[in-house]
Amino acid sequence: MKEESPKAIFYALAANLGIAICKFAAASFTGSGSMFAEAIHSTADCGNQLLLLFGLRQARRPASPLHPMGRGREINFYSLLVALLLFFVGGAFSVYEGVHRLFAREPLQFAYVALAVLGVSVVLEALSLWGALKEIRKRHPDKGMWRWFRETRESELLVVAGEDIAALAGLAIAFVAVLLTMVTGNPVWDALGSIGVGLLLMMIAWLVAREVKSMIVGESASPEVRGAIEAHLRARAEIRGIVNMITLQWGRHVVVAVQAEMIDYASGRAMVDAINVIEEDLQATFPQVRWVFFEPEVARSGAASA
Repeated sequence: MKEESPKAIFYALAANLGIAICKFAAASFTGSGSMFAEAIHSTADCGNQLLLLFGLRQARRPASPLHPMGRGREINFYSLLVALLLFFVGGAFSVYEGVHRLFAREPLQFAYVALAVLGVSVVLEALSLWGALKEIRKRHPDKGMWRWFRETRESELLVVAGEDIAALAGLAIAFVAVLLTMVTGNPVWDALGSIGVGLLLMMIAWLVAREVKSMIVGESASPEVRGAIEAHLRARAEIRGIVNMITLQWGRHVVVAVQAEMIDYASGRAMVDAINVIEEDLQATFPQVRWVFFEPEVARSGAASA
């Protein structure tokens, strides 16, 4: 199976590093709480992308006696760390900063600078999100965004897309908050913008963490992959029926365990040869299937595929 390229993460890292520097400079120059919250968010995104790159590297380490099936699921652990950082470093800190400025009522200076930086950031984040959505559509052309979000087994792509959505929506909130502050002269809008950005980040981080947690616990292959594998096995002439089938997503790969009623064979050796042919054909048809555990079974009354 082809290795996933981390190029998209490198591009996002470079973009967020540049955006973070601009935001910190603008926050220092204008005194904007919303801008400062956005600068913290972009800095957190840089750390998140470094964690994802490290997680992808760890996930590609070969199998060992301690990890006989490899470490493909390790990327899920680092994706969960990213979601937690997005929640606490990005979201909770932004809420804290907003509450602090709500009471401090610090004036906003040179708001047009903040608006210019936010406008440029919106364009860059929109391009980044467009790249993530393009990748999702290429891999899953028949799925809507929400369905893909609930069914995907690609935790690193899930995190990148979630970050991009949170970043773009947060920038829109910060832009409106700074604009209202500039028009009304009331710094409360800027503080409320920081709080709004923080709450938004915390909500998206929670949604991402919930999905990644499910991957860590252990999920089957995606519904369409599982259905295709089962249909492929049922079509085999050597198999009378599927008694039970379990799939397990293991990083980029899939584990398949099958109990199937076989046709009659003259000898046990002939049945073993037939099972070997079935396994080789299954892995050739579905390159993501790394491990196949096949158990010939006598059909039991009322048995059904699980």
